[in-house]
Amino acid sequence: MVEDNIRLLIVEGRSHSGVSDELLRGAAQAIEAYGAEYDVITVSSALQIPTAIALAEDAGQGPVGRRYDGYVALGCVIRGETYHFELVSNETARGLQDLGIGRRLPIGFGVLAVDDEQQAWARARVSEGDRGGAAAKACLETIALKRQLLGRGR
Repeated sequence: MVEDNIRLLIVEGRSHSGVSDELLRGAAQAIEAYGAEYDVITVSSALQIPTAIALAEDAGQGPVGRRYDGYVALGCVIRGETYHFELVSNETARGLQDLGIGRRLPIGFGVLAVDDEQQAWARARVSEGDRGGAAAKACLETIALKRQLLGRGR
């Protein structure tokens, strides 16, 4: 259990809803096992995730917004026949990395970039790859590291 309550925001892109549900299930289980709390917001595609996180972070700095200790980005991008796959995958990752470094935000990366739906399911299933759970754990580890470096314990 955590001494100081941790609250995360999960932002999930819903382009592939079944896979997104499984990623969310894994993330929720990992967060609950840690003893932290979370909220969930959805956007229609992975490319919107960095913007949603930036908006949530800005809102949390205001008088009525909710503050979050970290963020978990979940989504799935499946390769198609056009260059769109590379644009969405690369720009989503870049946007999240820019937020993490530029604004010092703990962000767990659970956005799958796969060739087909079979690969997506293998990575998303809690019983197999559990990338949602791994993303949540990575976020929680980064929060713990940030607190340690700031002298605030876990």
